[in-house]
Amino acid sequence: LSLSQVHASPRDLLIDAMDDSPALRWVGDEQLHLTLRFIGEVERPVANDIAAALDRIRSPAFELRVNGVGKFEKRNGGALWAAVTPKEPVAALATKVESALQQAGLEPEHRAFSPHITLARWNRRNSEAVDAFLTRNADLRSAPFEVDRFILFESKLSRHGAHYEEVARFELI
Repeated sequence: LSLSQVHASPRDLLIDAMDDSPALRWVGDEQLHLTLRFIGEVERPVANDIAAALDRIRSPAFELRVNGVGKFEKRNGGALWAAVTPKEPVAALATKVESALQQAGLEPEHRAFSPHITLARWNRRNSEAVDAFLTRNADLRSAPFEVDRFILFESKLSRHGAHYEEVARFELI
């Protein structure tokens, strides 16, 4: 479940920041998104309950901006991401989404919410490319952009990575 895909100007900024380093596995530009909550695999009746619960969310539209870059590290690699600010409105929406999903029968999410847009993944032997990206893009900033909807996506894995298909769109008022 994600916010609508990043609008043109911030999207262009993010795409321009992605270099041609073969050491990093870049997210496709059409796949750029900010995840509000990962749901996982569910059966069709539960998916229908989820969509109905999300449709009942009422939340105002708000503005975000891309504001810097960072990384999540794991033992065998990690992810590069772009930060967004302010975090409060997107965190408030994520809280409403979490509540709706629990009402639809999903287990609570135990990981802390950290709003970001994933840009690339790497494995542990590519730390030089990661450090170079972070240095080059330390001041990455966009103009504010409006967030006026969020989208329920279905992800399908292939040998080329995840591909996201829109299932339902929910407008923010």
